[in-house]
Amino acid sequence: MNDQLYKEIILDHNKNPRHLGTLKHRTHEAFLENTLCGDEVTMQLNVVKGRVADVAFSGRGCAITTAAASLLTDEIMGKSVAHVQRLATEDVDRLLGVKVGPARERCAYLPLEALKRATDDTR
Repeated sequence: MNDQLYKEIILDHNKNPRHLGTLKHRTHEAFLENTLCGDEVTMQLNVVKGRVADVAFSGRGCAITTAAASLLTDEIMGKSVAHVQRLATEDVDRLLGVKVGPARERCAYLPLEALKRATDDTR
C-alpha cells in the first residue's frame, strides 16, 4: 500500500470512527489522558468467557488518537483478553499503516495503553 492510502485510512477512521460511544453493559473500563496535548480516551469492553463481546471508546483527541482507537476496537472484537494484552505498539503502527514520529507516539499509543489497563485483571 502507498502512503496516500494509509493517510486516507487514518482520515476515514478519524471522521467515521468505529465503535464510538459507550457500552450499557461493560465489564472492563479505563480512562487515560495525554497531559501534554489534552487527548483523552476511555475504553470500555464487555468481556464474556474471556473474549471481547463488545467494545466502545469515547473521548477527544487528534486524528491519530481517534483513528488508533477506532482501528484497535475493530481489531479486538471477538478476540481473547490474552490477545488484547499481547498487542504492542508495533501492532498500532501496522493498523495505522505508518510508523508515527516521536512527537505523535503518545497520541497513537494512548488507546492501546487504555485497552491494556482496562484488561489488566480478568474479571
